[in-house]
Amino acid sequence: MTSYPTHVPQLHHVTLKTTRLPDMVAWYGIVAGMTVHFAFPGGAWLSNDGANHRLALLTSPAISDDPAKLAHTGLHHTAFEFADMDALLDTYGRLKEDGIVPHMSLDHGMTLSIYYVDPDGNSVELQCDTFGDWERSTQWMKTSAEFAANPIGVAFDGDLLLEARAAGASPEEIHRRTYAGEFLPSAPLDLRMPL
Repeated sequence: MTSYPTHVPQLHHVTLKTTRLPDMVAWYGIVAGMTVHFAFPGGAWLSNDGANHRLALLTSPAISDDPAKLAHTGLHHTAFEFADMDALLDTYGRLKEDGIVPHMSLDHGMTLSIYYVDPDGNSVELQCDTFGDWERSTQWMKTSAEFAANPIGVAFDGDLLLEARAAGASPEEIHRRTYAGEFLPSAPLDLRMPL
């Protein structure tokens, strides 16, 4: 049996290398409400809460874009969690008005997740816990036959969720109907990795 440490650290921040520092700073400000706490020609430290930084961006003239990035090992996505589905759907609508559209949207069962591509081609997940409680969603993930059968989740069209909400559907009803496949998208998913 694996022995875990007594003191477990929490994930504090993610650091990305970029050739597009100003674009990345602006995009994360729009999408995740991040503000710059410190910047210099070689990078920027951003946060959207009380932490000194949650995202660090580093740049150098010695780095370059990787045209085969999606076929290489490495980070698939980072994720930001909203307190509830209304905040997630409000953000989806706001971003769409700004011309920022997701590359995929999935109801994973324990989270409702909408994925975007940042200016460097990294996938960024915006999500909410469908149980509103990490203990309950973790237990569901560990024991659910539905999750075991489909751990990726059910695709959905965010516009259809906005319509359901406008028609009076509760977050619980929207999740139930989404996970049942009622709001499937018309376009194929872009998983941002080769299959």
